[in-house]
Amino acid sequence: MIRYFLPLFIAVSLLVNPLTKVGAELKLWISSFQDQSYYEQMGELYRQKTGKELDLMVEAYGFREMPDKLGAVMRTGEGAPDLVQLDETFFGVFLNGPSPFSDLTQKIRKSKLNKTLHPRRLEVFTYDKKTYGVPQSLSALVLYYRKDLFDDFDIKPEDITTWEDFARVGEGLMDNQGQRFLALDGTLFDSLLRQKGTDLFDKGGNFLPDEQVAVSILSEFAKMAEKQIAVMPDRGSIFDPVFFSGDLEMGEVLCVIGADWYGLDLFQQFAPGMEGMWGMLPLPTWKKTDGSLGPRTASFAGQGLMIMNSSEKQEEAWGFIEFVMTDPDANAERFLQGNSFPAYLPAWKDPRLLGVQPYFQESMGKLLVELADEIPPVVVNPGRPQAIFLMKENFFSSAMYGSLSPEDTIKQMREAMKAGFGGPSED
Repeated sequence: MIRYFLPLFIAVSLLVNPLTKVGAELKLWISSFQDQSYYEQMGELYRQKTGKELDLMVEAYGFREMPDKLGAVMRTGEGAPDLVQLDETFFGVFLNGPSPFSDLTQKIRKSKLNKTLHPRRLEVFTYDKKTYGVPQSLSALVLYYRKDLFDDFDIKPEDITTWEDFARVGEGLMDNQGQRFLALDGTLFDSLLRQKGTDLFDKGGNFLPDEQVAVSILSEFAKMAEKQIAVMPDRGSIFDPVFFSGDLEMGEVLCVIGADWYGLDLFQQFAPGMEGMWGMLPLPTWKKTDGSLGPRTASFAGQGLMIMNSSEKQEEAWGFIEFVMTDPDANAERFLQGNSFPAYLPAWKDPRLLGVQPYFQESMGKLLVELADEIPPVVVNPGRPQAIFLMKENFFSSAMYGSLSPEDTIKQMREAMKAGFGGPSED
């Protein structure tokens, strides 16, 4: 209920204790239309709590539109914002030359955000020992599953610990009920790599440093696809609104992998009628060579706030970022308004983040806190965006549907990366 009373609280506070004329003007570009209301409210909350003058102008663009918009202002040098919200998936696009973003490393240390933000999340906006962005979400992956249909098919969540378990249960489900188990697409490939102990790049910039693991993951999911245990959505994306209104609402699959913001935002936006039907579990994992279990999560995507080098209001921009990252109400509202679970560790004690999430009718916060220490690190590289989208758009479906073997998929992807990105030679 707090999300509904916060704007009223701000308005009343301003009437009781009116501020001086609004002075500092900051332009913020965000890459999520759903976040616009949140940041407009945060501008007002900042003024009310700090007493500082601020006129925050928020302009929202699409997730994929933002890199193009930034590229255009970098070419022309005109119309740049002071602050930008950018998804980590696209961060590498801006690492091939001088960064358009300010180095925030010292500011982060001075504010102690280097100690209070989850280290795995700060890493995704850090390159060459400089941190350019402040993460607004934990972005830990969980397995969303149909609680009602698990009951109908007598599937016990505790029986699914590893991906081997998942394939076994899924095969029985398909053989006995003709029911598909999991929907996924290629954007999650790099997350699965990290869950199994490697990444798209190593710290030396080498692409797919553990090819054997990459092939094994493709092989494992290709076998599940052949048996119709794991399938790709008809339109190829688990982020398509039609996937929610079609595959999920029709019960075509019982599980989908997604980060915190996937459940808080997309589920509730595109499948509002399914409230209470979905639950959350740790990801199935793999066993390590010593027999112990690997991490039960990984991270995927998530927005960060950055300051443009061209901004003449560096300190004012940082003041707003620091406030929005550390203020208890700002962190709670980010979660309550369906944006994301914050990466700010002190906020995790807030009962507003740990209580029952209405859509899922269980606590998302408690599960995410439980999994947070298991999030594997991300190796940031200028080629990462290209690799993620090449796998999704060009190669994952070929491996899943058997038109390319897993080995040939990796081979062709290496060739595509060499042709399209001037990275280090791997010969």
